[in-house]
Amino acid sequence: MARRGARQVELNDEDAGKPFDPTFGAPTEGPPQQDVWVRTDDAGQRRSGGEKIQVATKRVGVNERQLPADVGAAIRKTAESATAHRREVLVSYMTDAMHSYDRHRYGEAIASLRPLLDEVPDVIAVRELAALANYRGGRWRDAARHLEVYFTLSGDPQYLPAEMDCQRALGHPKSVKKLYERLRELSPEADVLAEARIVYAGSLADNNQLTEAIAVLVNEGGAKVLRNPSGRHIRQWYALADLYDRAGDLPAAREWFARVLIAEPAAYDVRDRLEALGSGRPKKNRKKTTVPVSKKKI
Repeated sequence: MARRGARQVELNDEDAGKPFDPTFGAPTEGPPQQDVWVRTDDAGQRRSGGEKIQVATKRVGVNERQLPADVGAAIRKTAESATAHRREVLVSYMTDAMHSYDRHRYGEAIASLRPLLDEVPDVIAVRELAALANYRGGRWRDAARHLEVYFTLSGDPQYLPAEMDCQRALGHPKSVKKLYERLRELSPEADVLAEARIVYAGSLADNNQLTEAIAVLVNEGGAKVLRNPSGRHIRQWYALADLYDRAGDLPAAREWFARVLIAEPAAYDVRDRLEALGSGRPKKNRKKTTVPVSKKKI
């Protein structure tokens, strides 16, 4: 199954009408919306080394993009034993890597980052961009390594769903589960936990544990029925509907696809999915999926 980016995604005009990968939640057609590096003086947390950056989803023109001053300062400070000229060269490498990443040239971004990873590997912004470039480029093993280092350096759990997805792509379900348990202990933002929940359920489904995958969403908050759902709720509903469909529980699949359609009529391929389920075409191995409902409050 396609893996197209670990990110918190809102349903918007760019996503509307595109097929949806319920195993992680990113559109499966067209390039993913790219992370843009912007200076944020009033948001985010101050990180060690002096840099403060935010991976944002708003788009700005290429000519407006500049390396955040704090990132450049962190690189210069960490490379203080190098010559002044070398420090500026390293800063230029980071700028080149950022611009290549923004243009979807992930291989070029990774190449520009190599000197930085050799000489200033503990600058958090460098690790972050290396992780994202490798992830977007489908280099799962390298992405997982950089994501793990990023978490160790920053303590920021926002990319743990991406690391889970890398381990899933590598065929390591035990690692996916371990990362999911770690994330839950950290009480992350709701959007981050929702992404992780979808990845974990997808990992279980990869191994034909459909009942267990459904239970993850049902028992851990992914099946809340809300009058005004947010994007993360709709994404989990779609994932749940897909899992019910794969498990052969047609009534449940119809119910959850219908909820998605009502909440967001243009969401992905939900109309086609509902039409297929209601067409009367027989499907093999249909059976009712029984999900054990946990009594534990999440």
